[in-house]
Amino acid sequence: MTVPTAAPRTAATRRSTTDPVAVAGRLRLSATRLARILRRQADTGLTPSQLSALATIEHHGAMTLGALAEHENVAPPSVTKLVNKLEGQGLVQRQVSPADGRVALVSLTGAGTGLLAESRQRKNQWLAVRLSRLTAEERARLADALDVLETLIGQDPA
Repeated sequence: MTVPTAAPRTAATRRSTTDPVAVAGRLRLSATRLARILRRQADTGLTPSQLSALATIEHHGAMTLGALAEHENVAPPSVTKLVNKLEGQGLVQRQVSPADGRVALVSLTGAGTGLLAESRQRKNQWLAVRLSRLTAEERARLADALDVLETLIGQDPA
């Protein structure tokens, strides 16, 4: 007796499914792979945690170590080690808070700001080269998908 098997999944059948679980799996895998590739393109010599902390400080401005730990969802001792390494590399600096002299605020240095800008430029360039290989129709479909992704993650399309 022969057991029936499912038809092999081709690129066409894989793309045509709208099953939320299947789409979620493809989206997760694609996002993970893209994030991994872009981390390699950053070429900063920093860990993902260090880059994330720099980006958080850039986005939110000078902050206490406790606030940084909260934003990064790490324990205060971990963020202290992380900031010590970044400070040793000249990417962040600590200053006494004008509101409370017992509290230190951590902020980016010019080198930290420059490193983030250079990293983003390399990643954007890598993506731009690949996007230029797509047809105009594929780029338009991708732009539409980005609108949906931004809605999915709770951001308004810019």
